[in-house]
Amino acid sequence: MPKMKSHRGAAKRFKVTGTGKIMRRKAGMNHILEKKPSKVTRRLNREAQVSGADEMQARKLLGR
Repeated sequence: MPKMKSHRGAAKRFKVTGTGKIMRRKAGMNHILEKKPSKVTRRLNREAQVSGADEMQARKLLGR
């Protein structure tokens, strides 16, 4: 049987850390940034951990 392929869309969106956590980007950092305070854009620039049932779904898509 051939190898399972990871979902390429999910692979581009999620990153697995060394400890096994799944990280994601925060929404709201693509456009319309001029009116957002720099404090907000700095906060949105950080990565966040995927939580709960979303993490299980992401693991499945990544083949982990």
